Amino acid sequence: MKTPKRQIYSTLRTEQPNPRTAGLDRLDTAVVLARLDAENRRVAGAVSAARAALCRAVDCAAKAYSSGGKIIFIGAGTSGRLGVLEAAECPPTFGVEPGRVMGLMAGGKQAVFRSKEGAEDDSAAGRDEISALVSRGDCVIGIAASGVTPYVAGALRAASKRGCSTVFVTCNPKPPDFRPDALV
Repeated sequence: MKTPKRQIYSTLRTEQPNPRTAGLDRLDTAVVLARLDAENRRVAGAVSAARAALCRAVDCAAKAYSSGGKIIFIGAGTSGRLGVLEAAECPPTFGVEPGRVMGLMAGGKQAVFRSKEGAEDDSAAGRDEISALVSRGDCVIGIAASGVTPYVAGALRAASKRGCSTVFVTCNPKPPDFRPDALV
């Protein structure tokens, strides 16, 4: 397993403190909630700015699903947990047959409940796990807030080689060193 260089993470926007929410632990509850509310209001603008990319992502997933393919979310840490939660909700909420929408987490199922440090750095594990599940025409949605998670990158590269559409969801504006069908 290759360990990433720490200086990469220190330069990423996702790893920087947010000056607008500094010192929350020392503020009155009403002020904390007002600041959090203000931050939440910024989401609508970010979604609006990403509308074209979101359309490409939705089209990739819809095409795969309507053609009988699978939609697979893959990530590490909180990003992976969000993908697992999304996949888990599809059968009961939308009547999706089990196995059509799945979530994979770096470190396996046990990492959903207890962090497994270092699992996100294993690109070969991402490659191998996705390769065992996908078929041509599936859609693989990688989620990595930092945009540099090797596990997710390995999975997306492997999925693309197997004829899957790929979507990469990240908070890092720097493009990855691979070309997903949709970059959100």
